[in-house]
Amino acid sequence: MLELKNISVKAGDFSLKSVSFGVQEGDYFILLGESGAGKSILLETIAGLIPPDSGSIFLDGRDITPLKIQDRGIGLVFQDHAVFPHMTVGENLSYSLHGKKILKKIKNEKVIKIAAQLSISGLLSRKPSTLSGGELQRVSLARSLIQQPRILLLDEPLASLDSRIKSELRTLLRKIHREGQTILHVTHDYEEALSLGNRIAVIHDGAIIQSGAPEEVFRNPRSEFIAHFVGVRNFFRARLTTVNNQTTGLVDEHVPIRLVADETMKTGFILIRGEDILLSNGPIESSAVNNFEGTITEIVPTVNGIDVKADAGIPFQARITRESLDKLELHEGKKIWLHFKATAVKFIPA
Repeated sequence: MLELKNISVKAGDFSLKSVSFGVQEGDYFILLGESGAGKSILLETIAGLIPPDSGSIFLDGRDITPLKIQDRGIGLVFQDHAVFPHMTVGENLSYSLHGKKILKKIKNEKVIKIAAQLSISGLLSRKPSTLSGGELQRVSLARSLIQQPRILLLDEPLASLDSRIKSELRTLLRKIHREGQTILHVTHDYEEALSLGNRIAVIHDGAIIQSGAPEEVFRNPRSEFIAHFVGVRNFFRARLTTVNNQTTGLVDEHVPIRLVADETMKTGFILIRGEDILLSNGPIESSAVNNFEGTITEIVPTVNGIDVKADAGIPFQARITRESLDKLELHEGKKIWLHFKATAVKFIPA
């Protein structure tokens, strides 16, 4: 659907370096990277606000590189909303259809319909200055979606919002995606990426350094930078079940991990910090409710300690000190016990 081929852009001291990737129809594609990695510049280049120095952008097989933003069939939602402050919400939405040969009656119907879909019908007569951050973001989304774009570009749409509003907007974005909207969403937040995306590309210093499904990128980082950036060592897709007020995440349908979570019978991702996994040479008495016996598959020294990888039905990775490594006399092929508390397990709904 959307394909970038060798896009390069020079912007002051920064440059995008021959960026290539594709977004398929129906994808919720996440572009993940630190601040200053080039995410927003790339998004604005796709939208047509910044011309590339070289390379091409295709949408549905058509080269849109030379086209103006209004002719590309692309919707763009900025982080700072960028709504017209002198117009009401209704006028902002209606203005998005400016220049299109649409009867006024049809235009009004479209405004009413999109406002209902995004739960902002009660805001149509209000000015942007009277709205909260979450309301403004809904208006920005509505203003782009009313144009029925082939692909919707989102530039850090959940930044600077409190956790409750973020949760509401994530739910809304999932709904928009389920209804058939293809989305390209840039963020620096890996939890946001996990909870929304079905495809992820990591951008660093103006270049795409890894892409794929969330499981592939987060469980098998291809570089030290990605491993450090995402900060995830133990990452598993799981299905939650709750029995007698005890919540368990079932990984690969056969490995149960106890955790604390409000979600019931939902799927998502389990995350466990390597630092929260205790290793021992045998069973121990402790408050940890998750206890697994496994076999050490790899021992990797890092700048922050020693990473011990073990197969216990699923691949775990613990981070320990050099002193612990020597004390436990660990080596590849040795049997080892892994222990961690339910409170050490984080669940992110998919």
